[in-house]
Amino acid sequence: MGRMLAVFKTLVCYRLLAPGSEWRLHRQWFEQSAMGDLLGEDFGIVQKDKLYRCLDRLLVHKQDFFGYLKQRWQTLFGTRFDVLLYDLTSTYFEGGDSARSTLRRYGYSRDKRSDCLQVVIALIVTPEGFPIAYEVMPGNTSDKTTLKDFLAKIETQYGKSERIWVMDRGIPTEEVLAQMRSHEPPVYYLVGTPRGRLSKLEQAFQTKPWEQAKDNVQVKLLEQGEELYILARSRGRVQKEQAMRRRKLKRLWKRLQALQRQALSRDQLLLKLGAAKKEAGTVYSLVTVHVPGTAEYEQPGFRFSLNKPKLRQAQRREGHYLLRSNLAREAPATLWQYYMQLTEIEQAFKELKSDLQLRPLYHQKDGRMEAHIFVAFVAYCLQVTLKQRARALAPGLTPRAVLEKFAALQMVDVYLPTTDRRTLILPRYTQPEKDLQLLLKQLQLTMPVQPPPRIESNALKPADPVHSTSAV
Repeated sequence: MGRMLAVFKTLVCYRLLAPGSEWRLHRQWFEQSAMGDLLGEDFGIVQKDKLYRCLDRLLVHKQDFFGYLKQRWQTLFGTRFDVLLYDLTSTYFEGGDSARSTLRRYGYSRDKRSDCLQVVIALIVTPEGFPIAYEVMPGNTSDKTTLKDFLAKIETQYGKSERIWVMDRGIPTEEVLAQMRSHEPPVYYLVGTPRGRLSKLEQAFQTKPWEQAKDNVQVKLLEQGEELYILARSRGRVQKEQAMRRRKLKRLWKRLQALQRQALSRDQLLLKLGAAKKEAGTVYSLVTVHVPGTAEYEQPGFRFSLNKPKLRQAQRREGHYLLRSNLAREAPATLWQYYMQLTEIEQAFKELKSDLQLRPLYHQKDGRMEAHIFVAFVAYCLQVTLKQRARALAPGLTPRAVLEKFAALQMVDVYLPTTDRRTLILPRYTQPEKDLQLLLKQLQLTMPVQPPPRIESNALKPADPVHSTSAV
């Protein structure tokens, strides 16, 4: 068990420091790192078969690890779990097929790789960004079907409590929201709502006054039955969406004018209009395009004009968010702050996919693929720990910047021949430079003791160098 734990530590550190394939870990990274010296292990722990055997044994410990996380986050950072953020992402596979898998499926790809098989990952984090649980689901899983089971799992793991769940639109169904309202004790929620629902509530909101929630944010509150609808208007978001709409509308207008000047058959025109519609997105609805039937069709082929009623509606809704909640007692500013914290979970997905290279996946077996994601999740927990320490003790430094500074440290093996034809080997790490010494002091970290010397027979051949180095 102890040796397998060393294998697991190596896999996690590799994923955190220099993510890549298990083959690269076996063939290159371990020998060029100081993991063996730090763990007191030899190359045997990264034999490729041992790496895969370790992955095969990991998943049975997943739930226990989630319980351990709760304790560690509370001990280290005093974390509370009364507000939880929930969202989903997907990650895709390179190669493979779905015949022997229960998880690899085609579905809506958030990576814009609908041509690849994928899995869906549901993640729960706290508002401060501490991850507490995740689940891997088939790639064709609908967002709306995931929440109910997760509510039960968190209640089992953390006990019954009046928690607040913050989610983006499209995740909870009306049935699940009704169950959350009727649950005992109540399960509170704050969820984004599609803007289409605003059409039904627009008249009712018109009679409500704007309240100042933050410097640049105003809200209107509308109670309907057991729920509270919150219409939020962000000045910065208004300006951003207005600029985006103008840019896309200008590009679309120029494209339509260019199509009018081209000699196209009706079928060719319809294809090009379809491409223009896809590029313009929702902005296309602000333009009315009339294409004559086949019998009446002649050059220039079509007419278009600005749909002014829809344009005015779009202008009214720019920078507006419609939220719904059963938290009637909370202040508007608090509700807005809860919803804005969803950026933490978006950041978690970004770091998992970029810093820790969770995508693409190459494993062919479902168990090893899930173990690969588990290793990435544990590595992300280490990165979050480093982020929180840096935020408190060394503001302005990201975890990646901290790791890059520590990469300057080197581990050196000093070879000293003895008179009895043996070799004394002194492993030593280099002394940190002044900026790294300052960083160590700020983070309240100390360097480990130098590794003990060891004696080997025939460790050096006459032609071998006296010193050899490896990167930490």
